[in-house]
Amino acid sequence: MHAETFDPVLASQTIDTIRLLSADAVEQANSGHPGTPMEGAPLAYLLYSRHMRHNPANPDWPGRDRFILSCGHASMLLYSTLHLSGYDVSLDDLKNFRQFDSKTPGHPEFGHTQGVETTTGPLGQGIAVGTGMAMGARYLADTLDKDLFNYTIYAICSDGDVMEGVSAEAASLAGHLKLGNLVYLYLDNKITIEGDTSLAFSEEVATRYLSYGWHVERVTGENLAEVDAAIERAKRDPRPSMIITRTNIGQGAPNKQGTSSAHGAPLGKEELALTKQALGFDPEQSFVVPEAVYTHMAAIKDRGAQLEADWNTRCEEKCATNQALADWCADKPLTAEQIDALLPTFEAGGSAATRSTSGQVLNALAAGLPMMLGGSADLAPSNNTHLKGEEAFTPERAGRNIHFGIREHAMGSILNGLCHTRGLLPFGATFMIFSDYMRPPMRMAALMGLSPVYVLTHDSIGVGEDGPTHQPVEQLCGLRSVPNLTVMRPCDANETAQAWKAALINRQGPTALILTRQNLPTLDRQHYAAAEATQKGAYVLAAEQGELQLILMASGSEVQHALAARDTLQNEGIGVRVVSMPSWELFEQQDAAYKEEVLPSSCRTRLAVEAASTFGWERYIGLDGAVVGMTGFGASAPGNKLMEHFGFTADNVVAKAKELLG
Repeated sequence: MHAETFDPVLASQTIDTIRLLSADAVEQANSGHPGTPMEGAPLAYLLYSRHMRHNPANPDWPGRDRFILSCGHASMLLYSTLHLSGYDVSLDDLKNFRQFDSKTPGHPEFGHTQGVETTTGPLGQGIAVGTGMAMGARYLADTLDKDLFNYTIYAICSDGDVMEGVSAEAASLAGHLKLGNLVYLYLDNKITIEGDTSLAFSEEVATRYLSYGWHVERVTGENLAEVDAAIERAKRDPRPSMIITRTNIGQGAPNKQGTSSAHGAPLGKEELALTKQALGFDPEQSFVVPEAVYTHMAAIKDRGAQLEADWNTRCEEKCATNQALADWCADKPLTAEQIDALLPTFEAGGSAATRSTSGQVLNALAAGLPMMLGGSADLAPSNNTHLKGEEAFTPERAGRNIHFGIREHAMGSILNGLCHTRGLLPFGATFMIFSDYMRPPMRMAALMGLSPVYVLTHDSIGVGEDGPTHQPVEQLCGLRSVPNLTVMRPCDANETAQAWKAALINRQGPTALILTRQNLPTLDRQHYAAAEATQKGAYVLAAEQGELQLILMASGSEVQHALAARDTLQNEGIGVRVVSMPSWELFEQQDAAYKEEVLPSSCRTRLAVEAASTFGWERYIGLDGAVVGMTGFGASAPGNKLMEHFGFTADNVVAKAKELLG
C-alpha cells in the first residue's frame, strides 16, 4: 500500500511500546496472556500502520479492510495497537484490562470495543469467520461494485487456531473458492500451554495449506522488511494467503522468551522489569508511550480520513447510476410490511413437510430480497434451500447458492462472517442432528447479536429408517438453552411462513427453524386461530368449549395430535384448550397479561406433547402437569411406526390427559 520505507528506529520503538503496554496490562490485571502480544507486535504494527485501509475515526466505514485477531487470548495485542492507532481505546482502558465493564475484556468482543470486527476466543473461529467476511466482500463486489468492495480481510492466528478442526474446514473452502482477499499471518512459535508443540503437533502446516490451494510463504517475524514484502505479495496473489512467521513467544523477556510460562500468566514484576530494561524503557514506570510513538502513529488517522473521503466520493458518484448500490447504501431495515408482501399463503386441507413449505417460502422471499444468500452442508435437496434460478457461489462468480460442502462447523462460522457484512441476509442448513457440529458458532452468533437463519430439518424420530444416529432428541432443548437464540418449530405450512417472517424481523440474534421430514396437514385457519399469532411465540390455536379443564401444549408435528385429542375429549364433555408453542423465546418476550391469557394460572392441569427430550417443559406444565416426550433415543423403523411406538398419537394423548384429570 505504501511505497515509502519505514524508519527502523521509530518502528522498533513502536513495536516495543505495544509489547510493554500489553505486558503491563496483564501484570496489572494479574491475569491474561502476555507472550503472544509480545511476539505479534511487529505484525500488528505493519498491518495497522502500512497495509490496512482503515479510519480510526470511523471504524465502520464500509470500504475498510478488516482485521481479525483469531487468537483472542492475545487481546492486549489488539487493544494496544488500537490505542496507538487512534481508536477510542484510551490508556486508562488498557489499565482496566479484564476488569468489570471495561472496554478491554479478556477476549475481544464485537460491539463492545471500537475496532473489534468479531468476537474471538474459541480458537479457530476467527479463521473461519474471516472466510465468511471474504465471501461477503466477494458477493458485494460481484453484485454491486468491484471497485468499492475490493477490501482485504487480515488475521493473526496461532498454533491453536490452525490445530482446531473448524479452521481446516474453512481453509479448505476458502482455497476452493480462491478467496484472494484473505491474508492470514500465522505466529509459528511452537509453544502451547502444555509446552512445546511437538508434544502433539508435528504436521507440516505449509504443505497442508498449499494442498488447500493457498499461497504460502515463510518469514521471520522480527524481520520487518521480510514480513512487509510478504504481505505485499499476498495482497497481489489471487489465492488466499498464509504467511507463516517464525516468532518467539514472549519476545523481549530475557528469561521467559520462547517458553510456555510466557503464555497464560503475567511475566511477574522481576521479569517485566528486566524486559523493560532490555528494551530501553524505564523499569520503574508502567504504561509508557513515548511522544515520538504517538506522533509517528498519528499519521494513521490522517491517511484513514482521506481514504474514506475518497471512497465516499466514488460511492456517491456510482449511486447516481447504480440503484442496487444506492439501496444498499440506504441500509434501511426490513419491515413487517415488506416481508408480508413476499410471503406465500397455503390453502387448508393440503399436506406437506415443513421443510418443503420452508423451501417455497424461502424462494418467495429471496425473489424480493437480493441480499439473501446461503445454502446447505451438502443437503440442499433434503433441506429445500436451493434458490431456484440463481447461480452458485464459485471461484469465478459469487452467486447466491452457497455449497458449503460437508462442513457444518465452518458453515456456522462463515454465516457469522457473512452477517458481519452489512446488508446481507445469510442462511445455512443441515439436518437438525448435525446442528451439534455447528453449536460453537451458533453460540458465538447469539453472543454477538448476529442474525443468521439456521434451517434445521429432519427434526425428530419422524426421520424414521436412518435410526437414532440421525434422530434428534436432546438437540431441541439444547438450542432453547442458548441465550439470545430464537428457536421456531412450526406446526404447518402457514406457521412455517410466519416463522421465516419472525427470523427476518429478528436482527438482534440468530434464529433456528426446526422443520419436519414427514408431511403435516395444513390447518384450516377459519376453524383455528390465524397463523399470524406465531409472532407471539405461543397462542390459543383451539379454544375450549365450556369450562376450561385441561391445556394441551405442543409444537411442530405433535400439534396435529393435540388437536385430534382435543376433539375426542371435547366430545366427552371435557373443556380442552390447545396451545401451539412454536417459539418459547418469542412467548417469553410477551407481557404478563398475554401469557396469562394463553396459559391461565387457574388451569393447573396441563399436558405438553413434543417428540423430543422433556427437559425444560417444567416451566410451562407446573407441578400438576406432564409431558409426552422422549426419555431415550429413537430406533430404526418407518417414522409413523416410531411415532406410534413412542406415544405420539392422539389416542395416547387422550389416555395421558385422562390420567391427569383423574
